[in-house]
Amino acid sequence: MSSVDRQLEELEAEIKSEIPSDISVSAVKYEGPELVVYTRDPKKFAQQGDLIRRLASKLRKRITVRPDPDVLSRPETAREQIMEVIPEDAGVTDLDFHADTGEVVIEAAKPGMVIGRHGSTLREITKKVGWTPEVVRTPPIESSTVSNVRNFLKQERDERRDILERVGRQIHREEMSDDEYVRITTLGCCREVGRASFILSTPETRILIDCGDKPGAEGEVPYLQVPEALGAGATNIDAVVLTHAHLDHSALLPLLFKYGYDGPIYTTEPTRDLMGLLTLDYLDVAAKEGRAPPYESEMVREAIKHTIPLEYGDVTDIAPDVKLTFHNAGHILGSAVSHFHIGDGLYNVAFSGDIHYKDTRLFNGAVNDFPRVETLVLESTYGGRNDYQTDQEDSERKLIEVINETHEKGGKVLIPAFAVGRSQEIMLVLEEAMRKGKIPEMPVHLDGMIWEATAIHSTYPEYLRDDLRDRIFHEDENPFLAEEFNHIDGGEEERQEVADGGPCIILSTSGMVEGGPIMSWLRHVGSQADSKMVFVGYQAQGTLGRRIQNGWDEIPINDRGGNGGRSNTLKLKMDIETVDGFSGHADRQGLEDFVRTMNPRPEKVLCVHGDESSVQDLSSALYHEFNMRTFAPKNLETFRFK
Repeated sequence: MSSVDRQLEELEAEIKSEIPSDISVSAVKYEGPELVVYTRDPKKFAQQGDLIRRLASKLRKRITVRPDPDVLSRPETAREQIMEVIPEDAGVTDLDFHADTGEVVIEAAKPGMVIGRHGSTLREITKKVGWTPEVVRTPPIESSTVSNVRNFLKQERDERRDILERVGRQIHREEMSDDEYVRITTLGCCREVGRASFILSTPETRILIDCGDKPGAEGEVPYLQVPEALGAGATNIDAVVLTHAHLDHSALLPLLFKYGYDGPIYTTEPTRDLMGLLTLDYLDVAAKEGRAPPYESEMVREAIKHTIPLEYGDVTDIAPDVKLTFHNAGHILGSAVSHFHIGDGLYNVAFSGDIHYKDTRLFNGAVNDFPRVETLVLESTYGGRNDYQTDQEDSERKLIEVINETHEKGGKVLIPAFAVGRSQEIMLVLEEAMRKGKIPEMPVHLDGMIWEATAIHSTYPEYLRDDLRDRIFHEDENPFLAEEFNHIDGGEEERQEVADGGPCIILSTSGMVEGGPIMSWLRHVGSQADSKMVFVGYQAQGTLGRRIQNGWDEIPINDRGGNGGRSNTLKLKMDIETVDGFSGHADRQGLEDFVRTMNPRPEKVLCVHGDESSVQDLSSALYHEFNMRTFAPKNLETFRFK
């Protein structure tokens, strides 16, 4: 008998000793990080309101209780009884029964009303019908991404359960080594922005954190070939953790499955959906530009199938010697500071991912409240000594001035923006400014993936700032549904109509002017002297956006219309403006404040994800200000702790 089977036997015996004698336990299994208890008495389990919580606390496991399939009531009967329990105002749109696991997935406009206070309505459902309810939100704005992901995972339930059982056994295997050490190996994003990737290793476990591309630098990918990563084979990696969905952190995750990786990806639920959206678009853009995509779309589906979503604050076993906790990073939807607790109190490491320390219109500021962190791996995008961003109110005031000036001239405001994060932030500013009469009402055209990304934001309001979440819960107050917003379907005729029309605002991907619909908009309105292009996000070195920002007024444009695809140059006549303060990244002050307010502060800080001068400036400042050991590592360095 394996150590895991023996462990499950012991857990089953302990559970039976803790529960009333009239409640049966027919099986106990690991599914991913969760312990799943199967019972023929789900209704009795549900009647013991505190029982599951007490068991989880005693066993120090996340526990899910499921009914044996042969004791379930018929779905037709259960459907009627469930609808009697759930308040009508919850807006239930679908009930999906899965007899193999005894789960019923309830999709509702207001999931909180289905859950009830402290889960009371969920318990009432199980008491009445025996089925285990799982609740998802009906997207207020229809999202093909959310729909496709949910339908795909529904189709793959059997294989996904096999994956989860295998992962569960891997997590709870017996530790084999008596050694004690923690190592971090840098595979990318050191003294550069982009291709974020690290290996966190112990004698038992190797975890890959992020696996992104580098904007504006085709072919520069993380150093996955080293022995610490895939050099010793894809099975060398036990788990992958994704901090957020931006392509400089997520673009090459599906590549792992091409190389044979078959393990879990831990991330938040919105990051899973956004990763699917952005990586599929990444493949689409590569194909349109005649580049060989690094993997097939099938690998994106594999990545989604292997994702285990975690919520902020949940402490989760992901290896025999590693616990992971996600915390809000304030950067984009679902972005997470990843805290790793290694061994039995041996060592703690936090990877910031990308962070925004202060509250924004979209998000609460980044969380830095950890019980312990010995080493912090900290992004430094705006870590340079002069990287102080404009106050957000001043930034909004400047953007409103630019829009009013351009409107008076009859021009258009073209804003290249990341589909995820900056676009929604700008949408909120524009919606409020028009509602309060600070700018004239005019169409706001959304091109590229912006509308779809906005729909995903509306699906997960619990990840947004408190007051914005409340507005989305009230459909008539949802700012993303303001009538000024117009979704461009991507046709050149529609873009030409907008270009020939009156004053308007155009938000378009890509945010760094590296392909995508923004190139089409430059062809249509770039020669209009009364229009303006406004940069609101970071422009990495080597990108066309950075060059335009630095004064380039002749730019290469690929002419797709009857010119054999040859490159021409376009003379930009529109004015160029930069409005700082809308970045999803903390500025120099925010990064220092993030470290200053940590209690206790880390012993060591690795400054990464910034241009060479930025990481060195920040590293030096943190050393002098807080008297801690700081580093500005290069790629392919390994740091050993303990």
